[in-house]
Amino acid sequence: MDVSPITLVGQHVRLEPLTQAHAEPLIAAAGDGELWNSTVTIVPSRNTVSDYIQAALDGQTQGRELPFVIISKSSNQIVGTTRFYEIRPHDRAAAIGYTWLAKSAQRTAVNTDAKLVLLTHAFETWKCMRVELITDVLNEQSRAAILRLGAKQEGILRKHLSLPNGRIRDSVIFSLIDDEWPDVKQRLATRLHDNAS
Repeated sequence: MDVSPITLVGQHVRLEPLTQAHAEPLIAAAGDGELWNSTVTIVPSRNTVSDYIQAALDGQTQGRELPFVIISKSSNQIVGTTRFYEIRPHDRAAAIGYTWLAKSAQRTAVNTDAKLVLLTHAFETWKCMRVELITDVLNEQSRAAILRLGAKQEGILRKHLSLPNGRIRDSVIFSLIDDEWPDVKQRLATRLHDNAS
């Protein structure tokens, strides 16, 4: 599993390697909806964006993470970020997360297409057996989106994370496995085609 920075391209999105040069565009994207006020997703503010990016880059250096900015091809603007994390080559597994989108990009083809290119890379390039998606138990929008991908809910991770606001988060863990990938890929491609029609 090569975790070198790479650009992944879909129908609606281009995922480019995250760098510190993306700080201002990410702040602009987060400003669309003041996402840093979310209580269920960690989105950087102007004061925290540099540390947020550096943590992702440190994970990349250690071979555990592969972070991206999400660029909408229609506007050629950065609309959010996502990453592979908890990359485990021995287990042929990885997680997809740290995903957030500007309000104007939510409930569009952007998230579906971003997940399609990430999952394609995981299952077809890395030959993963398993991809995990983990979200806040309170994040109903994210939970519904993950289920729409075709992922299976496996359980609740109790007292999983301490959030910056002091809340102790329970997390919901979902997974997709390689046996399910062909059907999931077809469903996502059909949804993107139908949305474009």
